[in-house]
Amino acid sequence: MSDPRKVRVLVVEDSPVVQELLVHLIGRDPRLEVAAVASSAEVALRLLDKIRPDVVSLDIRLPGMNGFEATKRIMNQHPLPIVVVANDVHDASMNISMNALRAGALAVVEKPGSISRADYDAVARHLCTQLYAMSQVRVIRQRIRAADRPLAAAPPPPVPEAIERSYEVLGLVASTGGPNALVKVLNGLPTAFPLPILVVQHIGAAFAAGFATWLDTVCPQSVRLAESGMEVAPGRIYVAAGDRHLLVDRGRLRLSDDAPVCGQRPSGDVLFASLADRYGAGAIGVLLTGMGEDGAQGLLALRQAGGYTVAEDASTAVIHGMPGAAVALGGAVEELPLHKIAARLTELVSPNAGS
Repeated sequence: MSDPRKVRVLVVEDSPVVQELLVHLIGRDPRLEVAAVASSAEVALRLLDKIRPDVVSLDIRLPGMNGFEATKRIMNQHPLPIVVVANDVHDASMNISMNALRAGALAVVEKPGSISRADYDAVARHLCTQLYAMSQVRVIRQRIRAADRPLAAAPPPPVPEAIERSYEVLGLVASTGGPNALVKVLNGLPTAFPLPILVVQHIGAAFAAGFATWLDTVCPQSVRLAESGMEVAPGRIYVAAGDRHLLVDRGRLRLSDDAPVCGQRPSGDVLFASLADRYGAGAIGVLLTGMGEDGAQGLLALRQAGGYTVAEDASTAVIHGMPGAAVALGGAVEELPLHKIAARLTELVSPNAGS
């Protein structure tokens, strides 16, 4: 039996030292091979037709065209899975990597850096695993619009279950493809949305704080990185901290170092189960795009506690694994395409909901 074909990686990186490092790391992974190395986005775009890679490893700080613009061009001209490989996670380059995710990149990972760092091997393994996993995702062409504004959302279908109660909290969970999906949902909500919003996004721990900061710049609501003991307030967004579970207890946030659930920390299952336990019928849970099954059991627990639960429909999810698992378990009151979720949430919390 012949070996399975290796995943072909196009490395886009301007530093010769980092190029050599990435070629070495990718080359030693039996699942991967380097198809080509490009020192700029312009060179990478010219290579796409010739080498036909399965996945792109993309630096964000490049000479000439940056990673954000490169992502838009690739997704418009030659749609491919893109993994952003970032070095500086605390400066302005973070905005480029997050906007690259918004433009269609699937994941952002940290560069391994010096071999002397304590977590070098773990970071290197994570990079290769993400390249392999994202290469399996089927992506679609992203048309470049004259203005990057959210499209008007069609109203959702009638509420499938009679709702005659008020809600106290909203939980949103996402993984691969999540930053873009979260922005679309949050930008569709009124600025004065009356519930606190708790967010779990699967992202590398080094990027969690930067992700929260970026989200604060692109959403109308105030966004904060979650801290233990923080009191939740209406209309504010609290993003799970890196490598910590997010729970809520008596109106205050709690962070936990408990073991990962479904391989994830923070975990959507943990957040939803916490909302089910503390709020029951007063909680809304939304499970968006993502690989795997995290959030599915938690969404089921929330529905069983009387909460209102929504899973993103397969028609819009970048990866339907997580929401699809929730639907299969019976954890979703309804499935909605991404562009209808904000309207449903607004309807649920309006004064006339259920009347």
